[in-house]
Amino acid sequence: MKYLLTSSGISNTSIHNALVDLLGKPIAESSALCIPTGIYPFPGGALGAYRFISGSAASPMCGLGWKSLGVLELTALPSIADEAWIPTVQETDALLVWGGDPLYLSYWMRQSGLADLLPSLRETVYVGVSAGSMATATTFGETYPDPPRGIKGSGEALTSEDIVFASPQGDIGRLLVTAQGVGLVDFAVIPHLDNTDHPDASLANAETWAARLPVPTYAIDDQTAIQVVDGAVEVISEGQWKLFAPSR
Repeated sequence: MKYLLTSSGISNTSIHNALVDLLGKPIAESSALCIPTGIYPFPGGALGAYRFISGSAASPMCGLGWKSLGVLELTALPSIADEAWIPTVQETDALLVWGGDPLYLSYWMRQSGLADLLPSLRETVYVGVSAGSMATATTFGETYPDPPRGIKGSGEALTSEDIVFASPQGDIGRLLVTAQGVGLVDFAVIPHLDNTDHPDASLANAETWAARLPVPTYAIDDQTAIQVVDGAVEVISEGQWKLFAPSR
């Protein structure tokens, strides 16, 4: 699979051109499925999902002029037959994975069976936005105002396999949680570097965050993306980013 892991979507010409190169054809000739699942745990999540799907979000991933566009809701997949959705995923050119809560998103990527399917999709382009990028890692870090206790309605609490550890995160009143992603790439992503709307993603906090992760960690701003093709990693940027070495 090919990956374009972004902080804020297709936010500049360089990232747009990288997407077209990965697709191997114009966007107008390409099909896409959008995955809004990660946004639902947030207040106003339903509105956020609508804005994403309708292309009216600040980063209009679904409004790029795709030849066809569908919605893949991960929470629905365990209740339907594989043959009802897997062929659709296999035939699409791009998966647009929206942001939100990376812990919730990675949980449903595994529960739905999508995480198991993705490595077999050799030509599909995975386009992650924020949490959609973070969830691809084997291990990632995220901050929460309170400890995440479980996925409501899942019938089970999050276990030590989901949350590796949690610790205070400076003076910002949030808890830093290190958690299991779905293991599609061998590095972690911290999005929204130095974005004033995301004060927990300051460079100083990103360094503290990365020091708790056992993998290389890219802190990227909203003008940066990480491209991965056949294991080769390339930074696409018109902004700022920093690579932190893994903790021991």
